[in-house]
Amino acid sequence: MRELYPEIEPYRTQRLAVSDIHELHIEECGNPEGLPVVFLHGGPGAGLSTFHRRFFDPARYRIILFDQRGAGKSTPHADLRDNTTWHLVADIERIREQFGIERWVVFGGSWGSTLALAYAQTHPEHVLGLVLRGIFLGSAGETRWFNELDGGARWIFPERWQRYLDLIPPEERGDMVEAYWRRLNSDDESVRVAAALAWSYWEGGCTTLVHDPDEQGDYEEPALAVSLARLEAHYFRNNVFLEADQLLRNVERIRAIPATIVHGRYDIICPVKSAFDLARAWPEASLHVVLAGHSAADPAIVDVLVSATDALADQFA
Repeated sequence: MRELYPEIEPYRTQRLAVSDIHELHIEECGNPEGLPVVFLHGGPGAGLSTFHRRFFDPARYRIILFDQRGAGKSTPHADLRDNTTWHLVADIERIREQFGIERWVVFGGSWGSTLALAYAQTHPEHVLGLVLRGIFLGSAGETRWFNELDGGARWIFPERWQRYLDLIPPEERGDMVEAYWRRLNSDDESVRVAAALAWSYWEGGCTTLVHDPDEQGDYEEPALAVSLARLEAHYFRNNVFLEADQLLRNVERIRAIPATIVHGRYDIICPVKSAFDLARAWPEASLHVVLAGHSAADPAIVDVLVSATDALADQFA
């Protein structure tokens, strides 16, 4: 099985103002003359991790990564103003133009897969290939599955769900996202942070196939928890700023673009049906359903992702 490439440091970092409010943190790694690829992180609001650089052969790829609006090292932190799917799509295109890239590979997982599809369907002429992991199509059903009482995820990870549930009084539990939204926007910082940590504990601990219910998860740092929870609640309560089934309806725009889709069979955060629905609409794409959960670090998912980026480098580099 393929493994991640060795750790690598950026050869350049920069800031890019994309509005009067927002300034993005951008990293470039690998070979400045290599095949350009843009990495789209999850969340929204999760920001970059150093291992995100490692899905690409650094000798053959020019790897461009950035923290989306309100996330990571981009500023202002956790800010919701002018922060929608379509603002982020415009930001990706702004980065492409800023770096003088004509066409590039687009790589995204979880929320990043949503954003990758929205970008590619808006600017197909600039996309050489797509590598998509943990498909999230932005539907109300997907959000309810993981975040609401009538969803299914609570039956899989009941220990974690209980902490997520306990923060909200019984009379408000009919709409958990809205109840969390009110707390994430409280004037009381302690209320905001407590809600963010409970939201992030629920999500961050449900990513892997091998699950320890006592493990803290990936988002225990308060600032990261706040950006993740606040931006996710903002996007989810607005149906991630997409029309119903929009990404499936618009597959025709990207049908000719080489694409690999990988999804964990036991992904509890983003159920595999979303990948199945996408592949049915897009039979030209290569679908891999593997023994894994949601995490991009699960070995079976790493194997497919690295194999896919290597294959695109063989084709285009």
